[in-house]
Amino acid sequence: MSLRNSSDMQHLSAWAAPNVTSDGFKYMGAEYRFNEQQTLVGAWHSQLEDIYQQSYLNLLHKQQFGDWTLGANLGYFIDKEDGSARIGNVQSHTAYGLFSARLGGHTLYLGLQKVSGDTGWMSVYGSSGRTLGNDMFNGNFSNADERSWQARYDYDFAAAGIPGLLLMTRYGHGDNATTKAGSDGKEWERDTEISYTLQSGPLKNLSVRVNNATNRRSFNSDFDQTRIIINYPLSL
Repeated sequence: MSLRNSSDMQHLSAWAAPNVTSDGFKYMGAEYRFNEQQTLVGAWHSQLEDIYQQSYLNLLHKQQFGDWTLGANLGYFIDKEDGSARIGNVQSHTAYGLFSARLGGHTLYLGLQKVSGDTGWMSVYGSSGRTLGNDMFNGNFSNADERSWQARYDYDFAAAGIPGLLLMTRYGHGDNATTKAGSDGKEWERDTEISYTLQSGPLKNLSVRVNNATNRRSFNSDFDQTRIIINYPLSL
């Protein structure tokens, strides 16, 4: 794998111990949609060789109630050590629920998440995804014993006659985290993003995103960050 700030390739490792390497990562899974495509169930299993194994169950559902669209994203992870257990015993269970309600251009979210066990949620070092319910720009509240919640608001300006313009703002808070700094750790993150995609002209589909994140943690350094992302798809 190659980190964003590096041009070379490195051996695989886990976020929990970046200096302990593995010889391979394997995963497999299946997903099934039904109920007129409104419901999805999935089951996955992965192995970071000699470091950890992870099983993941997921349920996605959307339901229409008049003008409202309600949604739920539920997930459950089971982590344990693998093979020679190069980073020691791994034992954690992570559950989350991300619930949404959409009306017109407005969407509200509430996220709840809990990590249980002796270790935090496991993932491959350098990976970036949105698997956890409370995954944000610079954190995902996945330390051992950590419990967290998230409140989020999205607005699609197409409802106001400006297609392509989107706004997202959210706040996440975690506590009871166990880290190398000790127990009862606390953290919060506040994110805001505005983006616009050109709807016509020679640069049609060019998008510009500006996002800002503020992090405060009792067990790590605080920081503020602003990113500008420009994306232009090329059709070949």
